[in-house]
Amino acid sequence: QVQLVEYGGGLVQAGGSLRLSCVASGRTGAVGWYRQAPGKRRELIGSINSAGGTNYADSVEGRFTISRDSAKTTIFLQINNLKPEDTAVYYCNAGGIWTSNEYVQGHYWGQGTQVTVSS
Repeated sequence: QVQLVEYGGGLVQAGGSLRLSCVASGRTGAVGWYRQAPGKRRELIGSINSAGGTNYADSVEGRFTISRDSAKTTIFLQINNLKPEDTAVYYCNAGGIWTSNEYVQGHYWGQGTQVTVSS
């Protein structure tokens, strides 16, 4: 059983940056970051495998960066050049698998952290 807690959301102006953290209760393998905007489905925006390899959705490529600490208990999501369309609740997910350079969702979710971008 893995517990996840996200931190770092907030209200920022367009063009700003945020760094979100996902703190796990134990060591993690592959982890995915998701977001859910109002009225939309939750979408995978990026992931990191146990070796540090990353993959990103086309919509965030170049602006979002995922990293993790050496203990593999904290996973970061750096978001630069924020846009109003990035407004969403951001979640991390663990317990999934990394296959064919893609993350397959696991069973463990955090409670989410709200990111709101004003124009």
